[in-house]
Amino acid sequence: MDTTPVSPARSRTRTAWAVPAVAVVAVAAAFAAPPLLASADTAGLPPVTAEELVTRLLEAEPQALSGTVVHTARLGLPDLSMTQVTGADPISLLGGSTTLRLWTDGEQRSRVSLLGTASEYSVVADGTQAWTYSSSDDEVVHYALSPQDAARAQELAATATPPADLPTPEQLGRDALERAQQDATVGVDAATTVAGRDAYQVVVTPRSTTTLVGRIVVAVDAETWTPLRVQVWSSDDAATPALELGFTDVTFAVPDAAVLTFSAPPGASVREVVVPLPDDATLAKTAPTDLPTDLTADPADAPLPEGVAVTGTGWDTIVELTDVDVAALVAGDPAAVSGMSGLDKEFGSQGAQELYEEFAPEGDGPPVDLDTAALYEQLTAPVEGGRALSSTLLSVLVLDDGRVLVGAVPVDALRAAAGA
Repeated sequence: MDTTPVSPARSRTRTAWAVPAVAVVAVAAAFAAPPLLASADTAGLPPVTAEELVTRLLEAEPQALSGTVVHTARLGLPDLSMTQVTGADPISLLGGSTTLRLWTDGEQRSRVSLLGTASEYSVVADGTQAWTYSSSDDEVVHYALSPQDAARAQELAATATPPADLPTPEQLGRDALERAQQDATVGVDAATTVAGRDAYQVVVTPRSTTTLVGRIVVAVDAETWTPLRVQVWSSDDAATPALELGFTDVTFAVPDAAVLTFSAPPGASVREVVVPLPDDATLAKTAPTDLPTDLTADPADAPLPEGVAVTGTGWDTIVELTDVDVAALVAGDPAAVSGMSGLDKEFGSQGAQELYEEFAPEGDGPPVDLDTAALYEQLTAPVEGGRALSSTLLSVLVLDDGRVLVGAVPVDALRAAAGA
């Protein structure tokens, strides 16, 4: 474990990821860019039903590919141009339009690069290791298992056998569709073209008349059955998606090995972080044999941790957290949830505890370049008993008594659920 004192550069990186929860959950910033373009229709594709399409998606093998992805958010929030959210930083995904480059071998190796005007943020994964690199502070962070845990992970992978009674993709697809149709209509729209490839479109339209979500459309490649684009519309705007994530170009082939191999740029600082592998008892609790046999069971019936309450159903579901240190969240401190009831921060191993402490330091938290307090003030509006964030897809209510309510419903619905 790296015990070197945290430098200001490291603090900036850590703080960039520790954005106030209300900003992360709501995905900020109005944006006026045009939507990702696609042709109106593609002739010649054989017709499919929604059930067949979902089944094909579940049957599909992961594909080796490389391509360019554009993410756009139009959430009707205040203009964030004055908050210095610029460059290649994960926080830039919270609003506007962002370009990413993606490479994967379809197995254990991948690379994602978030591109800014004159900067880059990259994440490279290779099996049990991962690296991040931020050009803005010229720092590499290497995440890896300890040698002992790496050896144990190999042993587990070699001896693991899936249960013989796992459901088939067809059964999973049918059950998933049946569950979705309890709260929404699911259908197949006209075929289209995304990134130059023929694609089917599955459309999910909530039955709720109060949710902020109007519909979700997923375009699926007709040859590989890989999702090529996801679009989410607000119930207040049927013309332009509030959120879009889709390929603008894609090639289905194994990328060059050099692209998937991480090399630290000359002169960059490198920080090592040991990631703990859960002990055998913890792994046993999450083994596939413990999956519920009733695939149509409502997830809402599952027990919830202390400090978490759920009201409403389907698209009107509201999640309430209690004992949240809102002031610490606004300050960008990842330890802000330490007071939540039932939260177990003791991970069962010294390595895991050290990893938690690495991202949840004692004290007043790291110095910040981004004024998170100003960002919080800009994104939220005062309401009786707290502050509220209202966007085209999601609302967040932050109360002075330490409760935070989140849902894809109007703020008034959150206030009613909170008794405010």
